[in-house]
Amino acid sequence: MAVKLRLRRMGKKRQPIYKVVAADERSPRDGKFIEAIGLYNPITNPATVEIQEERALYWLGVGAQPTQTVKNLLSKKGILYKKELLGSSLKEEEIAVKLDEWSKHQESKLASKVVKKAEVKAEKVEEKKIEENVSEAEGTVSEDVKEEEKAD
Repeated sequence: MAVKLRLRRMGKKRQPIYKVVAADERSPRDGKFIEAIGLYNPITNPATVEIQEERALYWLGVGAQPTQTVKNLLSKKGILYKKELLGSSLKEEEIAVKLDEWSKHQESKLASKVVKKAEVKAEKVEEKKIEENVSEAEGTVSEDVKEEEKAD
């Protein structure tokens, strides 16, 4: 029996919530599963990802293959990196230090993305104001031209 770590769709129409489950690869998407190991909600901003790290590491350890989406989620949570570190010959203290460094790096990347998005949004707002000012100026010019034509 080949086990896959995959998403099981739940929720309402247009409001999906997914369970991260370990399931036999032959079972249907929303069918029978062996164990639920997490939750993924893409609707929230940012997306909510809650995964039981120990259970995910267990299933990966016994050979379960994650789907591409689940692999991305595990990677973002640092579970795949932790599995890689546990497979190496490092001590627990070294693993903890490397995981801490990795999480700080991820937080700084996220912060830079947030700042970049804010800057882009500010630029768009500024461009919109400039466009409004230009259109207002064109409107006053066209009104002046119409008044001159009436005067002639």
